[in-house]
Amino acid sequence: MAMTLITTNTSSGAATSDFTSGIDSTYKLYIFKFYDFNPDTDAQHLRVQFNAVGGSGFDETVTTTTFYARQYESDTTAFAYDTGDDQAQGTAYQKLTHPIGNGGDESAAGELFLFNPSNTTYVKHFYARANGYYQLDASTAYFTAGYINTTAAIDEVSFKADSGNIDAVIKMYGVG
Repeated sequence: MAMTLITTNTSSGAATSDFTSGIDSTYKLYIFKFYDFNPDTDAQHLRVQFNAVGGSGFDETVTTTTFYARQYESDTTAFAYDTGDDQAQGTAYQKLTHPIGNGGDESAAGELFLFNPSNTTYVKHFYARANGYYQLDASTAYFTAGYINTTAAIDEVSFKADSGNIDAVIKMYGVG
């Protein structure tokens, strides 16, 4: 299956990176690849939320689970299920990374897979994987999976930090 680049958002000091067009029934899989996410404020997560067709904001109900693997510069490691970052029928923006520092050598990259967003029979599944330089001097691989609990079609996706602005390049691909 071929990946087709639909659009690229390049954010520099922006509050959000929103994809408000290009998600439709053309593809059953959309992949968002994010590069060089660097928050303006120290210790910020990259987050995502969705909007259904005709919706008025990025506040869809999601259920998610997360875990991570980490290697500290001090040569210690961690691997954990991250219950604090899960949502059980929540409407908040979902975390996709651990807190990323705002230093020149601190950033994150990864991808989010959104399955069949135009289907109006079933809920919409997604998963993400990211790697970033954790604010406490560690490389962290972060994994998120879940579903958007609506049968309405999803046509918009928004990325942002916990607070403050972001620098990032995010590309949206259709696969089919």
